[in-house]
Amino acid sequence: MAFEGWLVVLTALAAGTVSVLAAIGFLRLWDGHRAGAAIRLRGDRLEPRLQPMVFLFRDRRLVDATAPARALLSRVAGPDDDWAKLQQWIGPRFPDLEGNLERISRTGRIDIQGNCGTGTAALRMTVEDLGQSLLRIAVTDPEADHAGIVVDSMSQQAMEEELDLLRRALDQTPMLVWRQDADERVTWANAAYLRRAEARVDGELGWPLPRLLDTPKPVPGAGTATRRAALDDNGIVSWYDCHSHRIGDQTMMFALPADAAVRAERSLREFVQTLTKTFADLPIGLAIFDRQRNLQLFNPALIDLTGLPTGFLTARPTLFDLLDKLRELRMVPEPKDFRSWRQQMANLESAAATGHHAETWSLPGGQTYRVTGRPHPDGAVAFLFEDITSEVSLTRKFRAELLLGAHVLDGIEDALVVFAPNGQALIHNQAYRSLWGDKAETLAAAIDQWEAKIAAGPGFEALRARLTGGADDARDSGAMVGPDGSLLGWSVLRLNGGRLMLRFHGPEAMRDGVAADIDSISDLVSAVGAD
Repeated sequence: MAFEGWLVVLTALAAGTVSVLAAIGFLRLWDGHRAGAAIRLRGDRLEPRLQPMVFLFRDRRLVDATAPARALLSRVAGPDDDWAKLQQWIGPRFPDLEGNLERISRTGRIDIQGNCGTGTAALRMTVEDLGQSLLRIAVTDPEADHAGIVVDSMSQQAMEEELDLLRRALDQTPMLVWRQDADERVTWANAAYLRRAEARVDGELGWPLPRLLDTPKPVPGAGTATRRAALDDNGIVSWYDCHSHRIGDQTMMFALPADAAVRAERSLREFVQTLTKTFADLPIGLAIFDRQRNLQLFNPALIDLTGLPTGFLTARPTLFDLLDKLRELRMVPEPKDFRSWRQQMANLESAAATGHHAETWSLPGGQTYRVTGRPHPDGAVAFLFEDITSEVSLTRKFRAELLLGAHVLDGIEDALVVFAPNGQALIHNQAYRSLWGDKAETLAAAIDQWEAKIAAGPGFEALRARLTGGADDARDSGAMVGPDGSLLGWSVLRLNGGRLMLRFHGPEAMRDGVAADIDSISDLVSAVGAD
């Protein structure tokens, strides 16, 4: 009886224990169901973000794609063809894509491991042939598989906005920007590069992109390399200043349009060539010195005039070295001492630098040079060496002839004076100065001077009428009372160029024409006798 009681108690305890364990298990099962529902709900919410990037093509035309795949195609700039856009994005990341796609017909499935780009993980692409010309392409990130990584929405938006800004800036810039790998294959390019590449390629543009320019290779440790390169597009040549910068095993290339700079340099070069040809034909020696007074430009006439060696001039000597060399060649004025000569050359340099300056050098060899200094922009100075020996000789000869003519005129006893057509007094001789005093500057002043020294009479009025044109029947000769009261004859001779020569002579030299004027002579004789 007691045993049965204990059995009932044990049975009740076991039933209670089982009930408690069942209740605990149920509760745990219920909590697990709720947690699983929450995880599934969260997974449903995250599913669009964690969807794989899958493309489905039929004969290279997009049939279907996942949301991330469509978002990728919408962000790729380029042609409207989806297959070309996918190639543009995949090409830089998966080398020899076309060769791998040719094997798909034999293998049915290929897995391609992509390159590891800067700041991104290595991608993996799986291509499957589904038959009926269907091609399934899946792009995955092996490091992100089953990771469930979710980016903060605000950070993602900020990164997308910055990425869009950078993409638009690079696509709108007029310069060509692209990236090359270690094998010099183009792995990325901006819109300007793509447009130039499309214009040069017949048909569709594939990857890797063609190289348009012969770009410089960056030197390790030297930073950026620069080179100017030309792009020939159907006979139209465009010039670019190419800059290369290495980033890891990739090289970023920047090509800035340089057409304006090339045109300016070509114009400057042609202008310099024109000036050089002009300077070469000048008989004047030219030497241009920069602000440090080093010789920068000279012409052949400088060598001919000074005898300076060509090798000396091409070595770009300084101004004072050139002057010292000229002194050695005895092509400068012989100075009293070296110090005074040095000071004279220093004065020449300073005067030429501040303004127009000219000197005449009488050389020991008998030549005469005119040295002219002119300031140039940016502190430069130019010197011109001109041989004026013949000019100086001609001037001296002309002056000697003038002096001889003056001496001949002074040796004539008659008083002579010549007037220009405008009445200006040109020349006179010593006899004229002795008779009338200093020469008057004009004909009118001379007439007043004569009238002041003599009393007006018939002979003088006839002279006045002849010189001023006051009478139509004016005579070319006559007689009048001279300053000393004696009889004085005069005659007017017309010279070439409208000039007039007036001659005063004594009674013994009076010509027959004057003596024939009996009335005038009688009046003059009476006037003289009365005195």
